[in-house]
Amino acid sequence: MISFNFKNTYFFWVFISVFGFISCSDKSSNKTSHKNTEVSQNLTHDSLSYTNVNNSLITSYPKNYIHLIKDKVVGVVGNQTSIVKNKNNDFTHLIDTLVSLKINIKKVFSPEHGFRGKADAGEKITDGIDLKTGLPIISLYGKNKKPTQAQLEGLDIVIFDIQDVGVRFYTYISTLHYVMEACAEKNIPLLIIDRPNPNAHYIDGPFLEIKHTSFVGMHPVPLVYGMTIGEYATMINGEKWLKNGIQCDLTVMPLKNYTHQTPYSLPIKPSPNLPNDVSINLYPSLGFFEGTTVSAGRGTEIQFQIFGAPYLPKDIFTFSFRPKANDGAKYPKFKGELCYGKDLRKIKKLDKVELKWLIEAYKESTNKSTFFNKFLTKLAGTEKLRQQIEKGMNTDEIRAGWQKDIEKFKKIREKYLIYD
Repeated sequence: MISFNFKNTYFFWVFISVFGFISCSDKSSNKTSHKNTEVSQNLTHDSLSYTNVNNSLITSYPKNYIHLIKDKVVGVVGNQTSIVKNKNNDFTHLIDTLVSLKINIKKVFSPEHGFRGKADAGEKITDGIDLKTGLPIISLYGKNKKPTQAQLEGLDIVIFDIQDVGVRFYTYISTLHYVMEACAEKNIPLLIIDRPNPNAHYIDGPFLEIKHTSFVGMHPVPLVYGMTIGEYATMINGEKWLKNGIQCDLTVMPLKNYTHQTPYSLPIKPSPNLPNDVSINLYPSLGFFEGTTVSAGRGTEIQFQIFGAPYLPKDIFTFSFRPKANDGAKYPKFKGELCYGKDLRKIKKLDKVELKWLIEAYKESTNKSTFFNKFLTKLAGTEKLRQQIEKGMNTDEIRAGWQKDIEKFKKIREKYLIYD
């Protein structure tokens, strides 16, 4: 069930510089209206240029939806990005804000990378306790990815507040799916605090085939789908993608003064290996290297802005780096080895999924038979991408094969858009 209500909403204006577009959410009910507390990991607003930036994005404050959670037993799904801008123009974690408003929070659920957002990609995370509030933190990336009925027991409503980046293989939308499904099965309403999608300005990439469904791709959508997490949730509901077509009682608190073309720069990095705007923009294109024998920069401080491998010819791949263990990459690919590749930090902002780097690395690899691994199929959502590259198809030929599915998806997407 989905509804919107823009009445009696308290807004405050956030003035944003070109490199400091503030993360946000708004009020309004969309049937379609955090844990620890350190808000560190500030994003580096770097060389990715923005033009025509809207100078005012209105952010929702919890007072806008307090009527939905007051006198309720509340669960929160969130991480380090679940922040609220306060009157002093700095950030407070949503959990701290709600506790200060005397909201009865009983449980906190965390996605991949954990509550503080520091765990490695794919690293299993155990349950824990928020040291400041004493609240139990239940991992949704450990022994179970879907909240159990026992874990939801006693809750009247669940709040979902996580910053997404709009890429199918970024697992926060998979966590969203399972949270929606569990809440629907337990008849618990779900309140989503919507946030801008930094990759909302285009729709592109290979379409997921249902037979290749996994936690890094749960829905039949293009790799880059151009929707906020609130819009995406309404699509999950509307297309009946939850188990047995069950429907979640969903409310979305939408953004104000936002469009899909609004440039957006995250104030908090959404995960350890997406440290800045450039990495977020390049992530859909360089993420495919996770399914190959090439490094996408894990184990450096410029993850998903470079790529390389020890075997690539250094006369062609003139940038070098040596991965080492760091936050988010305890055991990076080619740890301690000198890699040759390319530095993409200065490229123009992308508005498509770029395949040329993947194809170039494949062509120059010393062992093409082992270049791709099975994970590439999960990332791409299809075996076709690997097969096409191995056949020698160029980027235009491969991209042409995506267009029919993309156009079909755009018609589905249109039904669930909250913003222009």
